[in-house]
Amino acid sequence: MKHFLLRAPALLLLAVGMGQMGIAQADELELAQKLATSHCAVCHTFDKGGPPGQGPNLFGLLGRKAASESNFTYSDGYKKAMAGKVWDEQMLDAWLTDTQAVALGSAMVYAQDDPGKRHKIITYIKSLH
Repeated sequence: MKHFLLRAPALLLLAVGMGQMGIAQADELELAQKLATSHCAVCHTFDKGGPPGQGPNLFGLLGRKAASESNFTYSDGYKKAMAGKVWDEQMLDAWLTDTQAVALGSAMVYAQDDPGKRHKIITYIKSLH
């Protein structure tokens, strides 16, 4: 019993710290969602099964074969440039850095030079599964 009483404060601090970490992660995701929404929602939707906008729905993007969203019509230039590619974090980062460098001739023109903002957008898109 004596050992438990000595360890109880440490266990309590650990539990509180882990709870705060969870809150911090939730806050981070909320900020990431706001950033992604403000930068991407003009053209994209994020809900499972949601319709496309001017661009395809981004739900479940990571791991998806590029140009494969069945309810969206991709430009020929995009389909040619993205043939055989699968969306992962690295490709999404390159895409958000400069869409035209990844798929010259794509209808989407976007360039985000702030790596922190790109990371937050990717964090949110990763959460969509």
